[in-house]
Amino acid sequence: MRELVEYLVSSLIGGDKEFDVSINEEERTIYVHVDKEDIGKVIGRAGKIAKAIRVIVKAAATKVNKRYNVEIIER
Repeated sequence: MRELVEYLVSSLIGGDKEFDVSINEEERTIYVHVDKEDIGKVIGRAGKIAKAIRVIVKAAATKVNKRYNVEIIER
Protein backbone atom coordinates (compact mmCIF):
# COMPACT_ATOMS: atom_id res chain seq x y z
CA MET A 1 0.00 0.00 0.00
CA ARG A 2 2.84 2.34 0.85
CA GLU A 3 4.26 2.21 -2.69
CA LEU A 4 0.84 2.86 -4.20
CA VAL A 5 0.20 5.95 -2.06
CA GLU A 6 3.74 7.23 -2.66
CA TYR A 7 3.25 6.88 -6.41
CA LEU A 8 -0.11 8.68 -6.38
CA VAL A 9 1.08 11.58 -4.20
CA SER A 10 4.37 12.04 -6.06
CA SER A 11 2.45 12.16 -9.34
CA LEU A 12 0.21 14.89 -7.96
CA ILE A 13 2.82 17.17 -6.39
CA GLY A 14 5.79 16.47 -8.62
CA GLY A 15 8.68 14.11 -8.13
CA ASP A 16 11.09 16.62 -6.61
CA LYS A 17 8.85 17.69 -3.70
CA GLU A 18 9.20 16.00 -0.31
CA PHE A 19 6.46 14.16 1.56
CA ASP A 20 6.24 11.25 3.99
CA VAL A 21 3.99 8.21 4.00
CA SER A 22 3.68 6.15 7.17
CA ILE A 23 1.44 3.22 8.00
CA ASN A 24 0.05 2.38 11.42
CA GLU A 25 -0.88 -1.30 11.16
CA GLU A 26 -2.74 -1.31 14.51
CA GLU A 27 -5.15 1.39 13.39
CA ARG A 28 -4.98 0.37 9.71
CA THR A 29 -4.28 3.98 8.79
CA ILE A 30 -2.00 5.43 6.15
CA TYR A 31 -0.72 8.90 7.05
CA VAL A 32 0.46 11.21 4.27
CA HIS A 33 2.45 14.21 5.52
CA VAL A 34 2.60 16.93 2.86
CA ASP A 35 4.07 20.44 2.90
CA LYS A 36 1.66 23.34 3.31
CA GLU A 37 2.04 24.60 -0.26
CA ASP A 38 1.28 21.16 -1.74
CA ILE A 39 -1.64 20.06 0.42
CA GLY A 40 -4.18 21.66 -1.90
CA LYS A 41 -2.92 19.55 -4.80
CA VAL A 42 -3.36 16.36 -2.79
CA ILE A 43 -6.79 17.20 -1.34
CA GLY A 44 -8.24 18.82 -4.45
CA ARG A 45 -11.29 20.99 -4.84
CA ALA A 46 -13.96 19.89 -2.35
CA GLY A 47 -11.78 16.88 -1.46
CA LYS A 48 -12.32 15.09 -4.77
CA ILE A 49 -8.70 14.00 -5.22
CA ALA A 50 -8.41 12.84 -1.61
CA LYS A 51 -11.59 10.82 -2.06
CA ALA A 52 -10.20 9.28 -5.26
CA ILE A 53 -6.98 8.29 -3.44
CA ARG A 54 -9.06 6.65 -0.71
CA VAL A 55 -11.12 4.73 -3.28
CA ILE A 56 -7.98 3.46 -5.04
CA VAL A 57 -6.42 2.37 -1.73
CA LYS A 58 -9.65 0.68 -0.68
CA ALA A 59 -9.79 -1.26 -3.96
CA ALA A 60 -6.15 -2.32 -3.70
CA ALA A 61 -6.50 -3.29 -0.04
CA THR A 62 -9.53 -5.44 -0.79
CA LYS A 63 -7.34 -7.65 -2.97
CA VAL A 64 -5.18 -8.50 0.06
CA ASN A 65 -8.17 -8.76 2.44
CA LYS A 66 -7.32 -5.63 4.42
CA ARG A 67 -8.87 -2.23 4.92
CA TYR A 68 -7.02 1.07 5.30
CA ASN A 69 -7.97 4.66 6.04
CA VAL A 70 -5.97 7.45 4.41
CA GLU A 71 -5.24 10.63 6.41
CA ILE A 72 -3.67 13.63 4.71
CA ILE A 73 -1.80 15.82 7.19
CA GLU A 74 -0.01 19.13 6.73
CA ARG A 75 3.61 19.23 7.88
